[in-house]
Amino acid sequence: MDDERTAGADSTENSIETGHEGGQRRRISRKNVLKAAVAAVPLPLLLGGAALARDTKPADGPLAPTPYCDDGDDPTPPQMEGPYFKPNSPLRDSLIQPGTQGTRLTVSGFVFGLTCQPLANVLLDWWQADVNGAYDNVGFRFRGHQFTDQRGAFKLTTIVPGLYPGRTRHLHVKLQAPNQPILTTQLYFPGEPRNNTDPLFNPALLMNVRQNGSAKEASFDFVLRVRGSSTPGPTPTGKPTTPGGTWATGTDYRTGDQVTYDGAAYTCLQPHTARDGWEPPAVPALWRRA
Repeated sequence: MDDERTAGADSTENSIETGHEGGQRRRISRKNVLKAAVAAVPLPLLLGGAALARDTKPADGPLAPTPYCDDGDDPTPPQMEGPYFKPNSPLRDSLIQPGTQGTRLTVSGFVFGLTCQPLANVLLDWWQADVNGAYDNVGFRFRGHQFTDQRGAFKLTTIVPGLYPGRTRHLHVKLQAPNQPILTTQLYFPGEPRNNTDPLFNPALLMNVRQNGSAKEASFDFVLRVRGSSTPGPTPTGKPTTPGGTWATGTDYRTGDQVTYDGAAYTCLQPHTARDGWEPPAVPALWRRA
């Protein structure tokens, strides 16, 4: 299966050769070796199948980012948030609740910057339709946010979303590294008949999907317009970053805490340690304007 998410051809330089498969030598990029060490998984799990961003050799230049999407208010432009996004989703990595129906799905991967280095502490805010193709616009079923770990890795447990008129099967997600722009995009499933008729479908956003018993496992690597290998650490506790505001990086906030930022008041929705880029207006999953 062609993978249009990563830029450039398979590397032939700075690679190592290993074994034979079908009488041909298989090359492993330096990135594969790096990811094998970072992810602490057996190297064969990173071989074969469609390429991911982790397989792309960075020596010839930066990675092509995941298609960047303007974060405006239009509900239907390609890869925009659409009409069903809700802020203030709960912090969780599983959207499964008691009585949840549908085929179980795990989505895992990494978030990279342009220099092909993993990004820690990236916010991922997910939302999707249920098995019947309906969105919960009253509560927060099939909605939740999480953060990448220190390896830049994430894992979401959910179900395969249902279909509704006009769309192919898809997941919605917003990503934001600290002090960086928000990326709003969608992930798609290979082999779906409606991929050919959905005007929003983008093959660059296809996940790798495989069957695992009665469940499905998917993988996707995001590439953001961020240079460097890590997100900035917190500044000293209590140091205001906005003139006249009480919000401060490095502060441990609890649910219900009140702050001011740029002349407006906000209420904390989730316990967290404040970082640059997580200012109240920029992270609706953490702050609600009072």
